Amino acid sequence: MNVPPKAHVAVVDGSRFLLLRNGSDARYPALELVGEPDLDPTNRSQGKLRHSITSTPEAGNDLDEAAHVAAAAEWLNHAVLTQKIDDLIVVADKRSLGELRRHYHKELEARLRGELGKALTNVPINQIEQAISDA
Repeated sequence: MNVPPKAHVAVVDGSRFLLLRNGSDARYPALELVGEPDLDPTNRSQGKLRHSITSTPEAGNDLDEAAHVAAAAEWLNHAVLTQKIDDLIVVADKRSLGELRRHYHKELEARLRGELGKALTNVPINQIEQAISDA
């Protein structure tokens, strides 16, 4: 997958959100860490709407993870709508990617240049670059 110059890459899972930016050309990306955006905890309840509440301890973690992903999607939507992101690639594990898609704004969908369904939040940036290039 090609990464347009200056495109942002969001790497998301149920507990982390990394924002990277391509500082090179499309074919051979050189991703640089922009940061780990702070998510508004008052918006984290959004992800809880989709899941039923059960009495198992794991259900609480699932709800928190879904809420984190929903908050990341809201952050990305805002960044797109305020012209801070023009081109976007999203990298997320398959479960998180499904939750993200539920929250994409139409404008974000228009600026989306690709998605990669892999868990890469805890790997070095060069491995993220390689995974995107191989996709």
